[in-house]
Amino acid sequence: MYAVIMTGGKQYRVQQGQVLKIETLPTEVGQQVEFDRVLLVQSDAGLKVGQPFLEGGKVTATVKGHGRHPKIKIIKFRRRKHHMKRAGHRQNYTEIQITGISA
Repeated sequence: MYAVIMTGGKQYRVQQGQVLKIETLPTEVGQQVEFDRVLLVQSDAGLKVGQPFLEGGKVTATVKGHGRHPKIKIIKFRRRKHHMKRAGHRQNYTEIQITGISA
């Protein structure tokens, strides 16, 4: 059984027990989180697709921690113009573990 959820402007295909990193959520470690923006659920009964979201579809997860991704280096360079600009970025994330899927 799997589901496709939408959070943080992105879509994720999730299964029960899966651990994934999503956009930062304002929750504490150990708390339960519910995602009600479920786009699709595949189960033994068949495939259910929402338009755009499933009514009554819910995915629950537990927050395992917060952190930051590795640094991405950005460089802007213009040849023969003595112009070079460097920057870096580290995106914050929330690590969750999927505990349940219901449609």
